[in-house]
Amino acid sequence: MRIGILQTGLAPEALAPEMGDYPDMFARLLDGHGFTFRTWKVVEGEFPASVRDADGWLITGSRHGVYEDHPWIPPLEQFIRDAFALRVPVVGICFGHQIVAQAMGGKVERYAGGWAVGATDYDFGGETLRLNAWHRDQVVQAPAGATVIATNDFCANAALLYDDRALTVQAHPEFRPEFVDGLMRTRGKGLVPDEVMAEAAAKLDLPIQDKTMAGRIAAFFKEPRA
Repeated sequence: MRIGILQTGLAPEALAPEMGDYPDMFARLLDGHGFTFRTWKVVEGEFPASVRDADGWLITGSRHGVYEDHPWIPPLEQFIRDAFALRVPVVGICFGHQIVAQAMGGKVERYAGGWAVGATDYDFGGETLRLNAWHRDQVVQAPAGATVIATNDFCANAALLYDDRALTVQAHPEFRPEFVDGLMRTRGKGLVPDEVMAEAAAKLDLPIQDKTMAGRIAAFFKEPRA
């Protein structure tokens, strides 16, 4: 199965040589599930010719906000709606989670409660999954037709399911602890409050359920569709 990665942001230059860019992280996360990958850098205006150019689409995280005025955001929203119409499955992670919600009529804002960083617990219908987070924006209003499948006290709409069309997650299952540590060193200072980063640093050694989330993503992509 061919997965098209729609890259909406770039890993910090200081970290990418050692830890890879975002598409590398997703290929590593989903290794062993039988996928092949091709990346389109939509953040640089590179788009697939058709939603049929892959069997499923994965939208990455980004340092940008979905509500910002970038020329590539409206065509990305239209691409999402086209994929929905043709039932080509979409997975969105962090920014990807937010842009799918916005494209389908939901609302995304910079959250007044601040940042979520590092190992964070989410309630997936009674099952707790700990995943790494790095976000200040949130989906504050889910679109009609989306089902909330994960939540916590900080993030009400932590994961959304749009029947068999899209699965989106606010957390970053592709982020390893060492990458979160690197983000705090390269992007966090002056942006994320010191106390939030200190709390995240204290949790870097906690186990995360990234492989469990990878299994859920893989199963979603492989669901039989008409």
